[in-house]
This record gives sequence, C-alpha cells and structure tokens, in this order.
Amino acid sequence: MFVFNLGSAFITFFAVVGPPKVLLAFTRLAGTRSTRELRRLAAWSAVISAVIGLVLGFGADDLTTFFHISDQSLQLAGGAIFFAYAVALVFGVHLGSDGDQGEQLANPLAEGIRELLLPYIASPLAITGVLVVSLNRDDAGWKAAVAVAYVAVAAINYLCVALLAPLMQRTHTTSLEVLSRLLGLLLAAVGVEVFLEGLSGLGVHLPTAH
Repeated sequence: MFVFNLGSAFITFFAVVGPPKVLLAFTRLAGTRSTRELRRLAAWSAVISAVIGLVLGFGADDLTTFFHISDQSLQLAGGAIFFAYAVALVFGVHLGSDGDQGEQLANPLAEGIRELLLPYIASPLAITGVLVVSLNRDDAGWKAAVAVAYVAVAAINYLCVALLAPLMQRTHTTSLEVLSRLLGLLLAAVGVEVFLEGLSGLGVHLPTAH
C-alpha cells in the first residue's frame, strides 16, 4: 500500500501547485504586466500560498476534528479529486481557471492576486493535498516536514517566475501544456493510491502487489 514520505509529499505538491501550473497562470498574466510587476506579484502570491500551506499543514487535525471528518473520508475524497483533476489536466482542461472575475480592481497587484487565487494561491487541489498528506501521520515532525515541502514548492515557483519573467511575455504556452499533461499522469496515479489507502483504512481488503 502507498505510504507518503517526504519525497512523495514534495512530488504531490509539485504536481498540484508547482511550476508547470504556476507558469501557465503567470504566462496568461504576462501580456498586460511588466517584468517587475510579474516578479512582485510572484513574491506576494508565493508568500500567501506558503502561509496557507503552513496553517493547513499544522492545523489539519484540528480542521478535520472541527468538521467531524475522518482521515479515511478525506483520503477517499482527496483521491477522487486528484484523479478527476488529473484526467482533466491530461486533456488540457484547467479546472478552477479562466472564470469570470467580475469587475476589475484598480490595484494591479490586488487584481493579479485575485486572478491567481483559485489556480495557485488557495487552490482547492493544493489544500486537499496538504490535508491528505499531513493527516498521513500524527507526529509533529511529519507535519513540519509537510509544511517545509509545501513552502519549498512555493519558493521554487517564485524563483521560476522571477527568472523566466522576461521570457514569459514572448513564450507560447504549448511547451508548458505538454509538461502539465505529463504531470497529470503522475497525479492520476497518486489519486488512485490515496483512494485505495482510504479504502484500506476502512477495512477493505486489497491485494498487495509483489
């Protein structure tokens, strides 16, 4: 049965909210913003995303207790969400993106953060991932490792945007789409494993591969 370790946690976060997805989001914003504005927006969005990851990583137990959610229920729901999102990603559909944002805000930074809210800063998929991975073990050391892994991905996202900002205004999204679809295959497999782990936690007997 699949068991999360620090490496698999990092890979999961990298797939759901890592550079391939973030660069796509920022590339869509690059046409109307300067390089300096993109870097500033990347810094603020990475900080906010990291704070959300830290809070959820350490507060996962309290959150599920408050809503009376079992670990197995979250694993089943999380696995299904991962798989559904991954299938959409493989077919080039970016769930939670390109929705109608309503009236445009006067502050370009605030407008950019709002546009990045669902696909990156407070991605429902990323939030699900943090909760599922954090609840995989009960010790404080594991939750700290999960939080560090999430913050590391946020930092990598910022570095990628900061370094590639001058190119993003002239870059076609095709190459990023290809990478996103490849990561979708990985995420689909993770979703299946998390779902099976939830079934196992409920007492469903599953054959073990040798």
